[in-house]
Amino acid sequence: MAAEKLTRETVVESALSLADEEGVEAVTIRRLAGRLGVTPMALYWHFKNKDELMWALAEHVLSGVTADLSPGDSWQKRLRMMVEALVRVMREHPCLPGLLTAVEDKHEVESFKRATEVALDVLATAGFTLSEGYAISAYLLNGSVALVKNQPYCPANRSVTDEAEARRQRRLKLESLPPDRYPRMIEYAATLCEPPDRERYFTFGVDLLLAGVEALARKNTPAPG
Repeated sequence: MAAEKLTRETVVESALSLADEEGVEAVTIRRLAGRLGVTPMALYWHFKNKDELMWALAEHVLSGVTADLSPGDSWQKRLRMMVEALVRVMREHPCLPGLLTAVEDKHEVESFKRATEVALDVLATAGFTLSEGYAISAYLLNGSVALVKNQPYCPANRSVTDEAEARRQRRLKLESLPPDRYPRMIEYAATLCEPPDRERYFTFGVDLLLAGVEALARKNTPAPG
């Protein structure tokens, strides 16, 4: 690509693709320049250093988390939509947890600030204090990261055949446990015969995260009369 045709958006998209494929640590100015077929100096016209590039990547990835929220919806619906959007973005861009770690001050990222502000407002509507809302926001973020990172039998670049073999090996290992001590785990092993229902896994995981928040909100609500 000719340097004069290089745009900020092109750099961000290429960097994001590299981060998703190989991890955030693989994104360097020199590596990215080689990928784009330009000199490193061409990238410095758009980003003065790697930190600024990381901020731009995080901004790009997180920009849609609050896009579809309507102030007229219930706080439960708005919170669910935010968590579902965050999980969806992380599934599409597995580099996001690494990006959030790489950006030293996430509040330098406009979309992160915007999402935090919206979450605090939603949780205040639910009856939580600002301190509680901030803690809940962090819990939901970390829970969403764990949900995506620990999805069943889905390491990067694993083929369907390799995944099936991994499930088979785990099933055999569980079935070899002493039945008098681990009957439930042996019973669970039978569920590994079929591929996991990933959509069900994510739906259940989001339900589990939000159930705790909704239960706390009900506990904080004064009883009628």
